[in-house]
Amino acid sequence: MPLGLRRGTVRLEPHDLRWEEEAEKAIRIIKRILGEDAVDVQHVGSTAISAISAKPIIDLVVGVNDLSQILEYNERLLQEGIYYRSSDVANQLLYVMGDLDKDTRTHHIHVVIWGGAEWNDYVNFRDYLNCNIDVALQYQQLKEQLESRFSDDRHAYTKGKHALIAAILEQAGQRRVSE
Repeated sequence: MPLGLRRGTVRLEPHDLRWEEEAEKAIRIIKRILGEDAVDVQHVGSTAISAISAKPIIDLVVGVNDLSQILEYNERLLQEGIYYRSSDVANQLLYVMGDLDKDTRTHHIHVVIWGGAEWNDYVNFRDYLNCNIDVALQYQQLKEQLESRFSDDRHAYTKGKHALIAAILEQAGQRRVSE
């Protein structure tokens, strides 16, 4: 299965072990460039949840201490095919990899404050679904329903997942507190 999707589209693929390999390659590049300014880099999102299907786009979260420092690396990241996309989500910088001429994305790289709410949400969501297969399959079922309705409208697809994601994050947070 080829990695990547045209921006704005939705297509789910069965879990592919190569996604972890692709994530590790990108993580090595990011760590080499950012050095100690990257406190941690992790594979997150549905491609990091082995029990479910996913859009063939690798999501990574990069935990940093200072978002503004990372912008100084934009030229070096660009040389490795990592494009700064935006900072239109609060407390987050978004970078992408892929074939921008064909409007195709293979990786979404979310840079957030390490240990902050955004970092914790990405990591807790992944960990909770990997430990709770029944909840992961419920999430997959919703994604499949939304894919059939919104295959050319990623915004509507994402919006349709919001309530369930919020509920899962609440469950994940309660689990962490009780540990």
